[in-house]
Amino acid sequence: MYLVTRTAVAAWYFRKKLPQDIQTAIKWDPGNPQYYDALATLTHLYSSGGNSGEVVRLCEKATQLSPQDAFYWADLGAAYEWAGRNNDALHAFDRARELFPNSPEINWKAANFYVRTGHMSDALAALQKVLLEDSAKERQVFVLATNATDDSHMILDEMLPRRAPVILDYLNFQVASNQMEAARKTWSTLLEPKLPFELAQSFPYLDALIQHRDVDHLTEAWAALCVRFPQEVCARESKRNLIINGEFAFAPLNGGLDWRVIPVEGAAVSEDAANGVDGTKSLRFDFDGTQNLEYGHVFQYVPVTPNTFYTFSAYMHAQGITTDSGPRFEVLDAYDPSKLSLSTENITGSSDWSAYRLEFDTKPDTRMLIVKIARPLSHKLGNRLAGTAWISRVTLIPK
Repeated sequence: MYLVTRTAVAAWYFRKKLPQDIQTAIKWDPGNPQYYDALATLTHLYSSGGNSGEVVRLCEKATQLSPQDAFYWADLGAAYEWAGRNNDALHAFDRARELFPNSPEINWKAANFYVRTGHMSDALAALQKVLLEDSAKERQVFVLATNATDDSHMILDEMLPRRAPVILDYLNFQVASNQMEAARKTWSTLLEPKLPFELAQSFPYLDALIQHRDVDHLTEAWAALCVRFPQEVCARESKRNLIINGEFAFAPLNGGLDWRVIPVEGAAVSEDAANGVDGTKSLRFDFDGTQNLEYGHVFQYVPVTPNTFYTFSAYMHAQGITTDSGPRFEVLDAYDPSKLSLSTENITGSSDWSAYRLEFDTKPDTRMLIVKIARPLSHKLGNRLAGTAWISRVTLIPK
């Protein structure tokens, strides 16, 4: 009864969470390691920097009373580091990881210590455990690793587990951080045969290559996706036509080098299997008459060769297109429209299928085009766009 009473009184003081109360708790129950560890934490928190010896003493007492508790060893490691005893800290952190090798909290603390003391391989191994056990810490792990070393090969080999979701998240982190050279190495790792991922998950990387004007690696990446996803990518391509899915046999991928359809108020886009040219499918545009719509929301990026002659052709027909400004095809230099900007005649009212054609030479530095369906604003009264248009058999052929 006496021991139970002492334990209960100690617990009552401990719950107050103030240093003086935890000291009282230790007097009532000196065999409880939790009290020493908690007092060490508070002593460190409230110390101005000159009490490291007391923090070490308290943490050592906790590990003596509970030598199999990994968290006490991790706290002892932090105390030793604060006291400038890095060799002892290394031993304590290693012991904590031996006792609880999969703990994300312990591995995170150990990794930070390893980074600060230059033990990069140990740090990356510990961070890999964090990634495997706590996905919420991914960004913190990526930031710590990339700040600690610029060796992207080392991070890929020693930290990243061979799991597609983690590698994709790291790839997206690199893209967001403009680490494109390192991202290309991560992309190559992602393409390993046994790492499954969805096609759409690759599109942020391809978009980054487009934004960085890296057309060579973009075409390489698209070719790699063709190998990985032959039914989703390769089937959309034709031998000479550079337009992907030019006959709309497949739903637009909304990414990569296929058609992109950006939703916008006033227009609805859909596939039409029953209305095309010579049995092909078409893409249908329904304009609801509520907007004077500046439209350019269906487009495709097309890599091209400089100083080359190209022929663009496509078909369009319309039903009840209002205003003086109707839809038309535009072909632009993706990075500098002042170098190349072509447009077909617009279509208004109602008409049967009509062929449209553009011929042009690319400039010496033109590497990427945008092909899109556009409608500029109308500046006349009654300028709200209504009606329906269809497009089919879009081609871009080099000479």
